[in-house]
Amino acid sequence: MSLRLAMSFTHLHVHSHYSLLDGLPQIKPLVKAAKERGFSALALTDSGAMYGAMEFYETCLAEGVKPIIGFEAYITEQFFPLILLAENYAGYKNLMKLCSEAHTRGFWNDRPRLDKETLAQYHEHIIALSGDIRGEVPHCLKEGKLAEAKQAAAIYQEIFGANNFYLELQDHPAIPGQMEVNTKMIQLARDTGIPLVVTRDVHYLNREDAEAQDTLTCIREGWKVEEMKREDYRQVDRSLNTAEDIESRFRHVREAIENTGEIAERVKIEIKLNQWHFARIVLPAGRTADQVLREQTFASVGKYLPLTSETEGRLNYELSIIEKKGYAPYFLCVADYVQYAKAHGIVETTRGSAAGSLVSYVLGITTVDPIRFKLPFERFLNPYRPSPPDIDTDFADDRREEMIAYVTQKYGPDKVAQIITFGTMAARASVRDVGRALGLAYSFCDQVAKLIPFGAQGFPMTILRALGEEPDLKKLYATNSDVRRLLDLAQKVEGCARHTSIHAAGVVISPTPLTDFTPIQHEVGGKRLITQYEMHAVEAAGLLKMDFLGIRNLSILGKAVEIVAKTVGEQVDIYSLPLDDQATFAMLTRGETMGTFQLGGSGMTRWLKELKPTTVDDIMAMVALFRPGPMESIPEYIRRKHNPDLIIYLDPRMKKHLEASFGLLVYQDDVLLTAIELAGYNWEEADKFRKAIGKKIPAEMEKQKIKFAQGCRTHGRLSEDQIKTLWHLIEPFAAYGFNKAHAASYGMIAYQTAYMKAHYPVQYMTAVLQAEA
Repeated sequence: MSLRLAMSFTHLHVHSHYSLLDGLPQIKPLVKAAKERGFSALALTDSGAMYGAMEFYETCLAEGVKPIIGFEAYITEQFFPLILLAENYAGYKNLMKLCSEAHTRGFWNDRPRLDKETLAQYHEHIIALSGDIRGEVPHCLKEGKLAEAKQAAAIYQEIFGANNFYLELQDHPAIPGQMEVNTKMIQLARDTGIPLVVTRDVHYLNREDAEAQDTLTCIREGWKVEEMKREDYRQVDRSLNTAEDIESRFRHVREAIENTGEIAERVKIEIKLNQWHFARIVLPAGRTADQVLREQTFASVGKYLPLTSETEGRLNYELSIIEKKGYAPYFLCVADYVQYAKAHGIVETTRGSAAGSLVSYVLGITTVDPIRFKLPFERFLNPYRPSPPDIDTDFADDRREEMIAYVTQKYGPDKVAQIITFGTMAARASVRDVGRALGLAYSFCDQVAKLIPFGAQGFPMTILRALGEEPDLKKLYATNSDVRRLLDLAQKVEGCARHTSIHAAGVVISPTPLTDFTPIQHEVGGKRLITQYEMHAVEAAGLLKMDFLGIRNLSILGKAVEIVAKTVGEQVDIYSLPLDDQATFAMLTRGETMGTFQLGGSGMTRWLKELKPTTVDDIMAMVALFRPGPMESIPEYIRRKHNPDLIIYLDPRMKKHLEASFGLLVYQDDVLLTAIELAGYNWEEADKFRKAIGKKIPAEMEKQKIKFAQGCRTHGRLSEDQIKTLWHLIEPFAAYGFNKAHAASYGMIAYQTAYMKAHYPVQYMTAVLQAEA
């Protein structure tokens, strides 16, 4: 990005909510506000971390604002703050290394820190500012230690270079000693020749947000707002004010204003987004990843199914797309660690659309034959799909750490990490947190919080929504001043990041050190390595999220197999079970479902007794249907199973993909294949169709309805009545449609657990009881 900037004031010291209870603005509102206030560039300098850097970069590009990426580092045992800004991409990479060093090697007293030797090691293409009044140089000036201040400034100038270290004047006259420090800083600049910059230590957008920011501080420190002897910045304006406002108070040091614009002009960071970098696979000499994948695929196909013309054609088709997309290293990597799991008795399976890949099946990655179960590869990967394949693997939860240890040992400890997540202040939690800081009684806050309804999955409840939907809450807000203050403050902190955690499944494996792509740190209170970028940001940076999810029922299966081997001497291969075992189906028909995966519970058991399942397809359908919404179709599914005369198809062309579900729309794939078959969609259009109707946005739904109807007329030659009937079937179904490949994979686990219970009831239930102990 090369945008000529006027040499006017640019904010270079800015905190977002990723400063974890030390900053209020979320990224998108922050960047939008900067743009609205006339800024062409903006820095992000969160406290000690780079959590929001990638989201900030992407948001700035979308808004046409130049991103300046940085963070507030803490130097030596005194934790002197120092602002570090990346000048270019090389500086950005050094910034990630410094931030990672602070969290991994320098972490001390619950805070990340850097020493000056590490600064010197990774200083290139980084611009440093001397920090707020707590920084080493201003601290010395405040204490009247002019010689020490000069010495400290000289060291920083030596580390970063004559043109890359600036003395920071802060626009906070309400902070005791700040104006005197500013005066001394100006004199120090004249004495040393070190350039000046003006900053405002921004922690919120508008002046009226000071109370909410102060409340965040109290939540972080466990203080009460009304405590007298505590840190209190409510009288300090830390808002994102305009350039005109800043410039009006620093006319006497015009160069300090202009230097902020010059820094913004110098910064030119270009990060290549969404360019995938897979784990570095060791290949035989002279062989490419594409060649090795093809060889392994055809070498192993005979272990799983005959190599017919249909099988060979599909494998070649899938491989051609995998090769064209450059994903062969990814498949080889996943196949390797899944094969390790099986070789070491670690039970595994996959989730999601990956089971639609025949290549994955014959490599042993997935557990269901996509030809037998009519699972489309294109739902997983097709020529139009811009995002990479997503093979979500599940492992026995008691051995998940063993799997992560395996890939860490294979690829290197500096190339494997788990993915960070952020706990945010949801509606109810924000009310309780704010209430505690305000000193309100817990019972009072709890009463208010419980009036906020729970949101639906994917549609979290907000306080604003709750005030519109819940009459009792609205009445309290209107009549009780404590409730009004509580909810007004809670709305301002709602959605802010509160703490870090670890993604339940996400792991990244990089070809080079992780710090080439993401800053890293250790988990809170532990030694596990995690990224500082959450899963969307880490993928934007070029590392694919790989799922290593621990599942208790897979541990039960593994333990049951061990117990059977020890007690009766039989070796059970759960991946090669007969899929037509009548003892298993008879047990489910009797309602003996306790301890089985997805099939236990009184509701599911009642339906299974009525269904009298006879195929794995029945189990897969029940896995998909037994949820709010689809559950309404279960009685009709059962009727059609027991009376084939009831099976009807709106159009004969639908039979080939609805035959196993007796003509009913059961899976998400049924909708997509219907759109392809009857409306003439390609897979790109079908995927957009799925996403649009799934989001239930009225305007988008209407567009899709018109497009779908037109396709059914011109391509499918359907009557208007048929089109109307078909849309009425699809419209309510789309939001809850279950991925067929996912249902197949989980249906297979359900069948495996039922088989083990049917044939080895004592051993299986022993494994269940051990897992529950």
